[in-house]
Amino acid sequence: MEKKELEEKIKRFREARKAVILAHNYQSPEVQDIADFVGDSLELSRKAAASDAEIIVFCGVHFMAETAAILAPEKTVLLPDVRAGCPMADMITADELRAWKNRYPGRKVVGYVNTSAAVKAECDICCTSSNAVAVVNSLGGEEILFVPDRNLAAYAARFTAARIIAWDGFCYVHDRIRVEDVREKKTLHPGAEVWAHPECRPAVIDVADKALSTGKMIAEAGRSGRREFIVATEPGIIYRLKKENPEKDFYPASDQVCTNMKKIDLAKVLRSLEDNTHLIKVPADVAEKARGAIEKMIRI
Repeated sequence: MEKKELEEKIKRFREARKAVILAHNYQSPEVQDIADFVGDSLELSRKAAASDAEIIVFCGVHFMAETAAILAPEKTVLLPDVRAGCPMADMITADELRAWKNRYPGRKVVGYVNTSAAVKAECDICCTSSNAVAVVNSLGGEEILFVPDRNLAAYAARFTAARIIAWDGFCYVHDRIRVEDVREKKTLHPGAEVWAHPECRPAVIDVADKALSTGKMIAEAGRSGRREFIVATEPGIIYRLKKENPEKDFYPASDQVCTNMKKIDLAKVLRSLEDNTHLIKVPADVAEKARGAIEKMIRI
């Protein structure tokens, strides 16, 4: 089926089924273009929950669809490719977290939103890459457990007096970006400002001009007076950055790609709308606990 025909069918089904299509910033250009909203995972889930849509088609990875199901339990949540997982989220299970908590009794647990619903349910509060520092500082404890991203934990530790004990997890895309990659791009584009995602290694953040979440990158691109940027994150975001700021240039620091994010295409979005594939559900007891951790973060 040709791209134009796929797009037309998706639009018809979306309207007929009262659906909303969400696409993460790392999705392919064709998926971003067909979406109602493009953004980071929590931002998208909150928009979907506030909409009057009956069906949410989440073009992202599994934990993102789970978060949408947690925040919008009355809606049908679909993930176009059920194999689209997150290796970092899979680096810790609820059983592993419970055992870890037993080793550190009394410590509060901060859980990155890049975790399964079952892990979120075991956390005291969630955080995103943009608010991790504020969340950690809100707890006021001397020691805090942080799951699963060691690099985001290291970034938050720069701005808090609390001691952060981090789980040894990481995003393989961000963890593979090296200082040498950034310096090589800087040699090619000496006037460019360097942005690094907080999931990057500390050494990469050290050579960056700014550490920004994907949402903050989108906002900064619009207001910055600079014309060139080297972006240390998954290169899928370059499409949106350039689309919204055609007069500026954006260069990926590395060619590391999240293969899971790229598993969704237009044909799978259409099939999802046609056949309700793949339905994402979270057990009520797990969803209730996980929702509590997310809502604590939102209140901050």
